[in-house]
Amino acid sequence: MAAPFFSTPFQPFVYQGQQEDVTPFQILGGEAQIVQIMLKPDEKINARPGCMCYMSGATQMENVYAPENEAGMWQWLFGKHVTSTVFLNNGSSDGFVGIAAPSLARILPIDLAKFGGEILCQPDAFLCSIGDVKISNTFDQRARNVVPGVEGFLRQKLSGQGLAFIVGGGSVVQKNLEVGETLAVDMSSIVALPSTVNVQIKYNGPMRRIVFGGENLVTAMLTGPGIVFIQSLPFPRLSQRIARAVTSPNMRDNPKLFMQIAIFFFLAYVVVISSLILTDI
Repeated sequence: MAAPFFSTPFQPFVYQGQQEDVTPFQILGGEAQIVQIMLKPDEKINARPGCMCYMSGATQMENVYAPENEAGMWQWLFGKHVTSTVFLNNGSSDGFVGIAAPSLARILPIDLAKFGGEILCQPDAFLCSIGDVKISNTFDQRARNVVPGVEGFLRQKLSGQGLAFIVGGGSVVQKNLEVGETLAVDMSSIVALPSTVNVQIKYNGPMRRIVFGGENLVTAMLTGPGIVFIQSLPFPRLSQRIARAVTSPNMRDNPKLFMQIAIFFFLAYVVVISSLILTDI
């Protein structure tokens, strides 16, 4: 008879931070959570655009461009936000703002001071922040870490001494890697990790499978020390499942649509091959 195994090396996420001099907040809900942050008069927070769920009447919302974004043009080209939203309490009494996770995700409060003032995460992981938190999207200059997809070209870095809220899809667990300890993780399942963790990329198949799609083809080899946050349901995986469920029945019921898509990809293939031949010439 099987029994639960309690001595697992992974633990559920546990918030660790200073309790004094911190703006009060509360995380509400189960899978699609909301973080409710209390704001004193003239106090403000930063958040990603489009995530405000509700706020007090005296709270003012303003979209501003983040000049510290080191890859703003690339971020815009790949469909990412280049602005942030500032919520300021203009009233004479305490106010509040509710920031919602953009998908079926859990909200993780990260005290950057506990991680040496810097943490790396997925480009869309940042939700909002309190205090001294700088958000920058930069390229990973190491060629071995450049993989197909936006998450391979852009990595989000949160730095400062404030409190940052990030999101992780599904359930989130954390693993404390000791010095020299190695962990293999699916690339899209990594939510965040400190800069002390060394990342190596391993390809689990021929390059043609990586280029033309597939699952679990890129594995990240993580070497400690440091705490790694892992999500069970990355948003790209969820969106792929939804897209397949929506498009598959339509293609079966509409052969004409299937033929149009097949012709489109055939013409795209011809264009790519022609450009490669002309480049060689």
